Amino acid sequence: MSSISPKLPLGVTVFERGWLSSNNVLCVGPDGAALVDSGYATHAPQTLALVQSALGPRALTMLVNTHLHSDHCGGNALLQNAYPSLVTSIPEGQVDLVKPWDAEALGYVATGQSCESFTHDNTIKHGDVVYLGGSDWEVHTAPGHDPHAVVLFQREHAVLISGDALWESGFGVVFPELEGESGFTDVEATLDMIESLRPRCVIPGHGKVFDNVGSALGVARKRLHGFMRDPQKHALHAAKVLLKFKLLELQSTRLDALTKWAGQTPYFQTLWERYFNHMVLNEWVDDVVQQLAAAGALRIENGRVFNH
Repeated sequence: MSSISPKLPLGVTVFERGWLSSNNVLCVGPDGAALVDSGYATHAPQTLALVQSALGPRALTMLVNTHLHSDHCGGNALLQNAYPSLVTSIPEGQVDLVKPWDAEALGYVATGQSCESFTHDNTIKHGDVVYLGGSDWEVHTAPGHDPHAVVLFQREHAVLISGDALWESGFGVVFPELEGESGFTDVEATLDMIESLRPRCVIPGHGKVFDNVGSALGVARKRLHGFMRDPQKHALHAAKVLLKFKLLELQSTRLDALTKWAGQTPYFQTLWERYFNHMVLNEWVDDVVQQLAAAGALRIENGRVFNH
């Protein structure tokens, strides 16, 4: 679940969480303890338990979010309740949505995902430097997957906390593209920015810490160019990701209930209308489920769908 690597600065621990919850990065130093990203809402008690186990009687003093997708900030509220003096910093571009708590504008309604409302104390933006665990981390904007996302770079150790801007095997769904806005060019610019930083080690939002950064950038660019040539391929990928995410949350459900959920979820309606309306909506959703089953990502048995 957690790993301490000699590649990382002293005091930095990564809780590798899987795909329902983002990785959490705990930075402990002489002036306090900070956590970067807090996972999904249903895993919030586990996030808190991991932090408490690592810190013991010490308090968590700072919480930073790379972006506000539900799998990266779903544990914010519970952590804030557990640590009343916790200072929470979020990307500057979304402050006007968090203060009144606009779940629809934040995307939680459109994706059919959950996130308990939380508060914030500070904002972070490009050019800022945040002090985490005894080290300075530079804030760099990283649009594409999310227009307001940031990455954090520790220059002395050349370590990058990349959120969903770069994984060892790709990057996160480019949500602006699903909404008819430009996003692929932002992904490309973000990959170029990451390459210019020359990180020696990357802590991704999902998956293990990796140091084969050049190879990962090559994989990401190849994947991106494929999506740019065929946006429908990206749309189908997004539909599969959203369905799989829901099943990770539920673990099992009736097939007709999953189909009904997808049909009532705005992002699926948008994807279907823009790319797949040659099929009936429910038939298209069922086809996506069958493709996931064929790929071994889920199992269908007696009218029920099970996470695999």
